[in-house]
Amino acid sequence: MEEIVQVFVHEARDQIAELEAGLMRLGQGERDPELINAIFRAAHTVKGAAGVAEIKPIERFTHSLENVLDRVRNNELSLSGELIALLLAGSDHLVGMLDKVEEGLLTDQELASEQDGVLIGKLAAYLGGGAVAAPAKQTAPDIPVGDVETRGGGRVANDAWHISVRFGQDVLRNGMDPLAFLRYLQSLGEIVHMVTVFDALPAAEAMDPESCYLGFEVNFCSAADKATIERVFDFVRDECELHILPPHSWVKDYIAVIEALPEENMRLGEILVKSGALTQQELDAGLCVQQKHNMENLAEGGEPLHPLGEILVENHVVQPELVEAAVIKQKHVNEKKAAEARLIRVQADKLDQLIDLVGELVIAGASANLAALQSGQMALVESTSILNRLVEDIRDAALQLRMVQIGETFNRFHRVVRDISKELGKDIELAIRGGETELDKSVVEKIGDPLMHLVRNAMDHGIESTEARTAKGKAARGRVELNAYHDSGSIVIEVSDNGGGINAEKVRAKAVERGLVNAGQVLSEQEIINLIFEPGFSTADQVSNLSGRGVGMDVVRKNIQALRGSVEVKTELGRGTCFTIRLPLTLAIIDGFLVGVEQASYVIPLDNVVECLELQDVGKDRNYVNLRGEVLPFLRLRNLFGVAGEQPRRESVVVVRYAGHKAGIVVDELRGEFQTVIKPLAGLFRHLQGIGGSTILGSGEVALILDVQALIQRCIGGEEEKARIGTQYRQALPEPTL
Repeated sequence: MEEIVQVFVHEARDQIAELEAGLMRLGQGERDPELINAIFRAAHTVKGAAGVAEIKPIERFTHSLENVLDRVRNNELSLSGELIALLLAGSDHLVGMLDKVEEGLLTDQELASEQDGVLIGKLAAYLGGGAVAAPAKQTAPDIPVGDVETRGGGRVANDAWHISVRFGQDVLRNGMDPLAFLRYLQSLGEIVHMVTVFDALPAAEAMDPESCYLGFEVNFCSAADKATIERVFDFVRDECELHILPPHSWVKDYIAVIEALPEENMRLGEILVKSGALTQQELDAGLCVQQKHNMENLAEGGEPLHPLGEILVENHVVQPELVEAAVIKQKHVNEKKAAEARLIRVQADKLDQLIDLVGELVIAGASANLAALQSGQMALVESTSILNRLVEDIRDAALQLRMVQIGETFNRFHRVVRDISKELGKDIELAIRGGETELDKSVVEKIGDPLMHLVRNAMDHGIESTEARTAKGKAARGRVELNAYHDSGSIVIEVSDNGGGINAEKVRAKAVERGLVNAGQVLSEQEIINLIFEPGFSTADQVSNLSGRGVGMDVVRKNIQALRGSVEVKTELGRGTCFTIRLPLTLAIIDGFLVGVEQASYVIPLDNVVECLELQDVGKDRNYVNLRGEVLPFLRLRNLFGVAGEQPRRESVVVVRYAGHKAGIVVDELRGEFQTVIKPLAGLFRHLQGIGGSTILGSGEVALILDVQALIQRCIGGEEEKARIGTQYRQALPEPTL
């Protein structure tokens, strides 16, 4: 049972995420019937799964949610902002109940809460007469029997009521007899045709003799109205799925029933019969005609090419829209089953173990290759070369298993933006681009919190109120945009807004006030803007639920740096702000470029390497070269890490690039490409500047992995500092006199 509950929680979270995403689209104005059906199916799936897992509180609450959604999709309820907000609150409540289930709380007493009763009461109000909007009147004319051209409207020529009922599993336990309801139904009229269905019937070994798995599709002739027929099932209304279509119902009503049929592998004729659009006798007659046509074709040497749907339409038995809906239903079920057959759930720790083993395989392969080269046996060298290529393919395939699209993380912010914009009283929309961009699952899990801080900051500090925007001649609606794309072996995530931008003077004044900088300290505009990442810094005048405590942006920078990434900010006063996050695609294995200084080895991430060139004679005090007309600052690893020994007569420069900036790294020796398994540094070395990790070479020696971002910033920062000191010196000189 514990395993069933774990599977239920995992799948229920997926369904609730789909439900919430659909509700957000409804809140943005979409009214696609298929979207509403998808939301209903998500709630229905959670309810059914909760019943299987025997978690009654969730099953009961989701049933109330499902009832309201059922009225929405049947056009018995009009969608309003208040109703969507209530359904979203119900979604949040389900997430909270799932959190409790994960903690092992399963009983009614453990899962019950005051909010549960309040929300069920509010949902029940939408099931009464006061909140129900009258269905829109149909203006399309009745379609006579035989006329099947009903595009855009029309009724089905069915003289009987169609009743579709699926009894809940607890009906028998509660002392109810499904057949008794059918016998009572006969007192109101005549059951013309009935099909017994077993949609919920499990395998024999999983069957419970006390559970009910029955359902019925009934064609019923009666002069009673719909309310009277519904009252037949009053005692089990909360424990069954019931759909009732009156005679000559609209085509769209039958289509809705087809779409609501359970996800099972049914033939086209079965779908039409179960929806009430076709009687069993009509289906049997259509199958006979189909068989006759196919027999004639075979006798003439042809192929049996007469689809049942075409025969039913040609013989004026059923409308083409219903056949199309049944075909789409069939296709949807087949695609879903095919997709499920292609998927397999794997626990994350098993994937982590696989990546660790692949990493050890990479190290062992490098050791074998080194031994082969030292042996001088060409056959062995060739064999290890093939082995290394296969190891590289295995590495890429293993890492691909952990790659997920960032769009799922982005989509969560639709709800965040909706709720916060209401709290702030601002009109703000969220735009998403690059949701299909993939990166390592471990990175996705850890980037959510920094993104949350940046989005909230953009909405609170960045985007002005509607009145202020209108006064400036800007669009009344503010905009927050999330964008992701790949660049030079990294993933770039941008969080931008079209607000007022960051006021550098205000930032400086706040920094001086909080003692972060001295009043007379000279800072560039970018350095002033970067002060927002300092601990304790905030430009908010008062503390609110969203900001003012100075614990947001420094957390963003620390979390991103912990992922070996960086964050930059660009702003334009009055136009908006853009935060750019750069992250590695994976935290496990990379392609590296091996270089040496004396006996030490260093690894530069290959994605950051642009080119290599020989360093020409330069002065000892000069730390830049002319690279085809471009000034390229560089630094010597020998000097940076204090490597002892004489400087060699011949040195090489590895040109690296990060975030659009270039710099050079001067080394003694170039040793070629190398597959690098990233090993984290011990806590003692975690704060070393310019080092991003370590790896093990084929010889068993340890090589340090260089942090290209930090080294480039060191190069650029050194040049900017020199330029600023030079400017200050020139300004301090007395003006020359003539």
